[in-house]
Amino acid sequence: MVIIKVLFVCLGNICRSPMAEAIFAHLVRQKELDNDILTDSAGTASYHIDNQPDHRTIICLRKNNILVNHHARQFIMNDFDEFDYILPMDRNNLEDILSLRKHSKDGIRLMRHFDPLEKNAEVPDPYYGGSEGFDTIFEILMRSSENLLEHLIDTHKLHDRNK
Repeated sequence: MVIIKVLFVCLGNICRSPMAEAIFAHLVRQKELDNDILTDSAGTASYHIDNQPDHRTIICLRKNNILVNHHARQFIMNDFDEFDYILPMDRNNLEDILSLRKHSKDGIRLMRHFDPLEKNAEVPDPYYGGSEGFDTIFEILMRSSENLLEHLIDTHKLHDRNK
């Protein structure tokens, strides 16, 4: 059985990418695809290595009945080989990732490539704002994650595995 591996990437790996990872993992579990899809998240910077997600991320996820269990880590070269899909939150994250690799990889797309409302827009960084910014990115990441999961189900014919 082939396992699809998905990595979400932001700057510090304490706000956007762990929220995306938690939301996506929650949706994967709801579809009973947790044996088919693995998720992780990382940051392009080393500011918060081994820290838990920002307390506002945790509060926002709890408010939406989603659990998060993550410690920040930095994106590494091996992630190119380890993950089938790498989803940076913004263009700076994308450029940082691509600068580590001399050629592009098919599975690297902005997270909002899957946003039906604003395809290929950036996920704003809520770090310097209030809790309402976390609610906004939750909504963005939820709808983007739902579409990403549908894309993976269709592309990899995962719905056939669970019939």
